[in-house]
Amino acid sequence: MHFNGITKRWILNTLGAISALLLLVAIIASFAIHFYYYEYVEMTLNSRADDSVSTFFSLYNNTDEQFESRAREFIENFKAKDMMEVWVIDRYGNVLLSSSGFPVDTRPDMPDYEQASQPEATSDTARWTGKLPSGEKVMALTQMLGDDSGAVRYLISLEDVDNQISTFILLIFFVCLLAIALVALSGSFFIQSIVKPVMQINDAARKFAHGDFTSRIDSSRYNDEISELGETVNYMASELSEADRVKNDFISTISHELRTPLTAIKGWGETLLQVGDTDPTLLSKGMQVIIDESTRLTGIVEELLDFSRMQNGKLSMCLEKIDVLAELDDAVFVFRERALREGIELIYNAPHLPAPMNGDANRIKQVFVNILDNAFKYTEQGGRVIVVANIVQQTTLEIMVGDTGCGIPEADLPHVTEKFYRSSVSARGSGIGLAVVDEIIKLHHGTLKINSIVGEGTTVSVILPIEPVLLPDERSSHNE
Repeated sequence: MHFNGITKRWILNTLGAISALLLLVAIIASFAIHFYYYEYVEMTLNSRADDSVSTFFSLYNNTDEQFESRAREFIENFKAKDMMEVWVIDRYGNVLLSSSGFPVDTRPDMPDYEQASQPEATSDTARWTGKLPSGEKVMALTQMLGDDSGAVRYLISLEDVDNQISTFILLIFFVCLLAIALVALSGSFFIQSIVKPVMQINDAARKFAHGDFTSRIDSSRYNDEISELGETVNYMASELSEADRVKNDFISTISHELRTPLTAIKGWGETLLQVGDTDPTLLSKGMQVIIDESTRLTGIVEELLDFSRMQNGKLSMCLEKIDVLAELDDAVFVFRERALREGIELIYNAPHLPAPMNGDANRIKQVFVNILDNAFKYTEQGGRVIVVANIVQQTTLEIMVGDTGCGIPEADLPHVTEKFYRSSVSARGSGIGLAVVDEIIKLHHGTLKINSIVGEGTTVSVILPIEPVLLPDERSSHNE
């Protein structure tokens, strides 16, 4: 696992925080155990320092001999010899007897005794924790017997207690270290399950940036957000690959579309330059071709400019009160001569009523011209193009342009209004006309619908909102 990126942040943040927390818990637990054990030892010592001891020594305590006799009796009857050691100290501060049976220095260092025997002491007991001259660590408690008759000193060795405390502390730290190791191990697997796919995504993204859209990410190993991200990246790659293909097709198509009229213009220009005015018929025909091809070239350029504006959200609209049916009449009139020239029957049926709306006359006419151009483009000689307009429910104008052309496959229908898309690579056109048409209709709050059957033809419907119009039947009712 490389110490960088996500791994480094995880080690410094998550693992570091967990380690610090466990260390803090271990330290607190160690202090708590130490306090508990020492508190227990202290309570054990305090339980021995009661009035019964003073009462026991007060009987027959008139002389040193009687005190020593009582001391022997107290030591012999002391039942906690296996737990602690007890000393009996005379009134002079000398250790008379010890429950251990081993001799004790007559005047050992006893800070607890010194404290308890002070005249100004507020209590007849005192406690001390320290080491004996032998080096053994003990906790001692001295109880004065009153009337300056002596004292009893209880001592408990802390060696075993400290060993038990050390064992528990080591166990706690071992458990903490084990927990940190388990967290680090499981975390490393988890981090790797994230880092490896992310590195794959990063490598794939680099390839995408260099135009290689064939790389794919294996997103089947885990069913989580990383896998979902991998699937999304794979989908993005597929879309980019398709977009790149469509772009290349578009460049090839638009180059051909631009070259064709330019070739015609150049060819006829050179021909007319050679012929001069010697052949008026040829001159007229050539000039007409140059004009037609120039018009066609201008249309392609305008279409590209409109598409560019649409992509940038700057497709401008000059809104004013217009008659939509009047614009449709003009568009259909333009195509009558083309219909005769190409041997296609053009049928037009529209109500003799105004269809007023607030819109851009040039853009609306552009919609009709583009749709009609597509209809003629895909209709063979001897076919039919039908244009029908109806006013529906006074406020809706529906215009249908149908043809008997080759039709559009069902799989292509959802994409025909997408940029650069062409359902037939053999047909002329840039593939952006319907995309611009769809955008213009949307800007006029209308709807574009396309239905098609392969081999039978295509029907394009444009539905636009208009101002309320009185239909003929309603006018008659109104007059009556």
